[in-house]
Formats: sequence, C-alpha cells, structure tokens
Amino acid sequence: MTLAILLSLCILALLSGWTVVVFNRLVRLRNQVRTAWADIDVQLIRRHDLVPQLVNAVKAYAGHEAAVLEAVTRLRTQALSEQSRSQLAAVEHSLEQALGRLFALKEAYPDLKASENFMQLQRDLVEVEEQLQYARRFYNGAVRDYNDATQRFPDLAVARIAGFGAEDFFEAGEAQRAAVHVELP
Repeated sequence: MTLAILLSLCILALLSGWTVVVFNRLVRLRNQVRTAWADIDVQLIRRHDLVPQLVNAVKAYAGHEAAVLEAVTRLRTQALSEQSRSQLAAVEHSLEQALGRLFALKEAYPDLKASENFMQLQRDLVEVEEQLQYARRFYNGAVRDYNDATQRFPDLAVARIAGFGAEDFFEAGEAQRAAVHVELP
C-alpha cells in the first residue's frame, strides 16, 4: 500500500469516527429535549387533574360564580387538546390566570376559605406550579444545549445531513411579559 492510500484511509476513519460521535451527541441532546417536554407534560396533566376537583369544591360554596368556573373548565379542555407547544404555552397562561381568579373567590366566601378540601387542593396546585416552573427551566436549558449543538460549526453539517432541526423554547406570551400594574391605596 502506498502512503497516500494509507493516509486517506486514516483520514476517512477519523472523519467517520467524528461523524458517529457528533451524531450520537445530537441524538442524546434531542432525547433530552423530548424528556424535558414530557416532564412538563406530566406536570400539566397533574394540574389538569386537579382542576375538576377544585371547580367542584368551589361550586359547593360559590355555585353562582358560573363565569369563573366555566372559564377554568373551558381552558382546561382546550389545554388538553392543544398539540402545538407555543399555543399550549398561551392556553396554560390563560388557565393560570383563571385559576388565580378562582382562588380569589375564597376571600368572598369565608366557608370556602375554611374548607380543608379546598385548601389542600390549593396547596397541591401550588406544588404543581412550582414543579412546572422547574420543568420549564430544565426544558429551555435542554433546548438551548440542543440548538447550540445543531448550529455550531462543524457539527451543523452532521445535523443538517441527519435532519436535526431547531426546537422551540417554552416562552412567555406578550400578555405574560407586560408589566404588572400595582395600585397603592
């Protein structure tokens, strides 16, 4: 064998090895993004499971607050059927706001405020919201790492050839970014 052929085979072997390493890293990062999204999904399902119980608890004490109860129920149904990650973020934000209005009812209804069932549901929902916040941060970190890997040269050559595309971040909508208006007495 000539030196040129041997050198060509060594370069080809190194290039092939590098391609395999890059491809496997991209697969790992893509799977990490998918796992992170699944973690968000688990927390959203926990939230959605608590909503009917919460609505029923409020109905028992404040049944004539139909608009709030209907909005929470409608948004939960919409969130369960939403497939787009970006649209789901907007629906989930609206659901968070509606749940906030639902919890505000406890001030108007002392019996509701004293209900142990309602208070436990509220604690459970707060816990779910904390877990959601963590899951969203983890997801966005995984998306950042994945997108960096698919856009960095020379790895982007393998990413494009193998069909690895960019992922979307879990972002706040315009309404969530608006400054909060606070009135002082």
